Amino acid sequence: MKAFTLFVKEHVPFMLFQIGLVSFILLLFWLDGFRSPNTAIYSVAMSILLTAGYLGAKYIMRRTYYARIVEKPKQMEDALIRHVMTPEHKKTIEFTRELYRLYQHEVQTLYNRQNRHLHFMNQWVHQMKTPISVINLLLQEDEVDKKSIEQEVGRIQNGLEIVLVNARLETFEEDMQIERLLLRQVLQEVLNDNKRLFIANGLFPVLNVEEHLTVATDRKWIKFMLNQFITNAVKYTFEKGKKIHVNAVQLQEGLCLEIIDEGIGIPASDLHRVTKAFFTGENGRLSGESTGMGLYIASEVCEKLGHQLTISSKQGEGTTIALLFTDGEAGEQPNDTTGR
Repeated sequence: MKAFTLFVKEHVPFMLFQIGLVSFILLLFWLDGFRSPNTAIYSVAMSILLTAGYLGAKYIMRRTYYARIVEKPKQMEDALIRHVMTPEHKKTIEFTRELYRLYQHEVQTLYNRQNRHLHFMNQWVHQMKTPISVINLLLQEDEVDKKSIEQEVGRIQNGLEIVLVNARLETFEEDMQIERLLLRQVLQEVLNDNKRLFIANGLFPVLNVEEHLTVATDRKWIKFMLNQFITNAVKYTFEKGKKIHVNAVQLQEGLCLEIIDEGIGIPASDLHRVTKAFFTGENGRLSGESTGMGLYIASEVCEKLGHQLTISSKQGEGTTIALLFTDGEAGEQPNDTTGR
């Protein structure tokens, strides 16, 4: 009954139009001298029968559609109405199905994002218990070891930075500011920030980047990525006295920045998965401090900035992380010359 009522309401304008049209035709006949009541009754009766037949046939063809839309939906799949006959409603259903597909994609994306964030936070909170416990133990000793406390505080600060950066990835475009930077200057800042890390692990950075080389990128994000690469290089180089080389090579495609360590390397089975979220691999289990998010976030930032990230490694010999600044992003610092 609800379906029929909806059909009638939809076609009330059409029926009023038919009444007006028949009345107008009868008026024309009457003004032209044809005033036979039998003809008028016959005309009105035929109009009613034809209109009723048309509406009845139309309702029979579309009754399934009306029956479905008057029902209260119980699940999202109820939007996928089938057995629709008219071209208009076929297009409407195609449009609805495409909306439903987009809805499913957005919901799945939000679910994955929420699940990833929850997993990361649980893992991060669990790992932050370790430095806090160590600090509490150090504070209970008679002589406080400030150096050890500084190391544990540094671990907490690094963890907090990862959390903040992961949160800012959702609004990356709003937080991005591209400018042309001197590459060597940025690298020196990053190496100075990690000076204590190098000293504590007995490693030596070797910077081989010419001063005039520039790249177009975001200062804050590129420093975050470089910090991740340097930290990983130090973390997985267990022997003291080893070196970490930072080179810049001009290629045909653009400027390639390489960070090469002499550490334990990455197993071939793990190499293609190191940029996946939460993947720690064999090396992560050795250190026990890996969240599996550092390289993942770095790779996401590289993609958003338009830089190409490649990682190559040979187990037992070391790892090379290459960051390619493509044409139009890298070059030499222009010289200021004045013609006289």
